[in-house]
Amino acid sequence: MFNTLLYISYDGTNYSGFQIQENAHTVQYALERALRTIYKQPLRITGAGRTDSGVHARGQAASYMAPFHIADENLPHALNALLPADLVITKAVKVKEDFHAQFDARRKLYSYTIDRAPFPQVMKRLYSWHLPEKLNLDRMREAALLFEGTHDFKAFQAAGSQVTETERTLYYIDVKNYPKDKLVIISFEGSGFLYRMARLITGTIVRAGSGKLGLSEISKAIQGSNPSAAGPTAPSWGLCLEKVIYDRDY
Repeated sequence: MFNTLLYISYDGTNYSGFQIQENAHTVQYALERALRTIYKQPLRITGAGRTDSGVHARGQAASYMAPFHIADENLPHALNALLPADLVITKAVKVKEDFHAQFDARRKLYSYTIDRAPFPQVMKRLYSWHLPEKLNLDRMREAALLFEGTHDFKAFQAAGSQVTETERTLYYIDVKNYPKDKLVIISFEGSGFLYRMARLITGTIVRAGSGKLGLSEISKAIQGSNPSAAGPTAPSWGLCLEKVIYDRDY
């Protein structure tokens, strides 16, 4: 058997998330269907992360065990010929047999895009949260700094998660303004993310920027003494998985 790592980009608009679900169109389902055509047998892939319905990816990763090897440079072309236009394999790499796309991931990078134009920018509507209201960017940056470091992010995990270990490390959260494009982009780099964690943090930072939430309230939410201060959950379509980082560059 040959362990293969795929790098994947997709527009999440028409997908019910990454992970396969019954009676739902997901990224995993589309990938496994294409793999079955190539290898003539069903194969199961493991994603580095389970993006939600509507969430996009420029740098998702997934691995699977193949019954035979296809040259790394040829496999993306073979798969892309079978995949829809909104789902593209950008790279394939043969990896060690014990490699695991999820458990070997060391860091993940996400971005969240906010549209600051007076009216929604039509060509960006599927990839950003339209917020024309006044936002204090300095206050948003102050709020973002509170999340950096190692914390128990239990208050920033949506209901429905089966995860019991909720401590994670956020190496940085960066809030950048792009006035020419009328966009604000929040970037996250962390050891891992809980269910809807990035979107809940985004909603919290936005609420701080709008003056509806104080920094002390956010600190208490992170400490677990005021969990109701977390959120709201930002819309899924503004979020993008930018990159998955491993111990070595594949």
